[in-house]
This record gives sequence, C-alpha cells and structure tokens, in this order.
Amino acid sequence: MKIQGILIRILDILGAIIGLFCSIVPVGIIAICVKRDGGPTFFKQERIGKNAKPFMMWEIRSMVVNAEEIREHLLKQSDVDGMFKMKKDPRVTKVGTFIRKHSLDELPQFWNVLKGDMSLVGPRPALREEVENYPVRAKLRLNVKPGITGLWQINGRSNVNFDTMIDLDLKYIANQSLWGDIVILFKTVLLIFPSSKNGAY
Repeated sequence: MKIQGILIRILDILGAIIGLFCSIVPVGIIAICVKRDGGPTFFKQERIGKNAKPFMMWEIRSMVVNAEEIREHLLKQSDVDGMFKMKKDPRVTKVGTFIRKHSLDELPQFWNVLKGDMSLVGPRPALREEVENYPVRAKLRLNVKPGITGLWQINGRSNVNFDTMIDLDLKYIANQSLWGDIVILFKTVLLIFPSSKNGAY
C-alpha cells in the first residue's frame, strides 16, 4: 500500500472512532424518535464496494418498514437516471425527512469505515442492480472504496444528475489525496448543519 493510502486509512480510522463516539447521543435520541414509528431503528442493505466486493451498509432507518417492497413500484418515477432518487419519496417518514436532510441517517456508516468496507471520502456505494446497469465509464467508481461523503455531496448532493455524479467521482479518484479528503470533510460539515438547499433526499 502506498504511503498516501496508509495515511488515508489512518485518517479513516481516527475519523471513524471520533465519529462513533460523537454519534452516541444523537443516535440515541434519533433511535427513540424512529422507534415511535414502529419497526427497527437500524437498516442494513447490501452495497457494492471497491473492486465490486459486496458488503452490508448500515443506516438509521428513515423509511417505512416495507420500503424495499414499495420501491419496486416507484422505479419508473425516479428523478435521476441511472439510480433511484425521488425528491418526494412517499416511503420517507417525518423523522426520516429531517435526518436525511442533515445526513444523520448515515452516522452508523462510521462503523463501515472502521471495518474497512468504506472510507470517509469516496464515491457513494451503489446497489447491485445499479452497478449491473453501469456504463463502462461508471464502473471506474469501483476502483476505490466508497465513502460517506465526496465531491458529489459537496457539489449539489441529490440535486445533481447521474452523469455529473460520475464526472465528480472520477475527478476525485484521479486527484485523490489526504489533503483533498480533509478539505472535502470540512466542506461536508459546513453543508450538513445549516439549512441548505443542497440537502439530501
């Protein structure tokens, strides 16, 4: 592993430990709110990681319990080509709308980072069916670990189209560096807390 890769992994481990520690209180509060809607607090789903290796990604549940079943009936209503995204997804709960806007549903992914499935910064991990339909160019996203945040997240998040997302991910991969990751993490923090038009959905 190159020196840069080692330094990024050290950043990932330190960031994941700090992230998990700082998440204890907010996750506890959110868990109580999510439980009021019934169903489990956490949600895990298979995603595709580096070199097309599958792993289970963890999130705080932001949708109704049978969201996966409903998804099949909503695929044609996606607002983004190449991946499923809806600005007004009927599956998202009231609590889910808030935690998704501020990316709080992704806090458990610090555990994925600590395990080595993900990195703090990188392309967002895709579903298997999305990867299977990737054009050749998009498959280059699989050359690095997926991340909690990345260039896509700080340049529009859910408001960018599929091709722009790929452009940003490939730009990140071509210029990946420890300092670049630190800058992206800093900009991500600035976007998460204020009320932003670039909120996720």
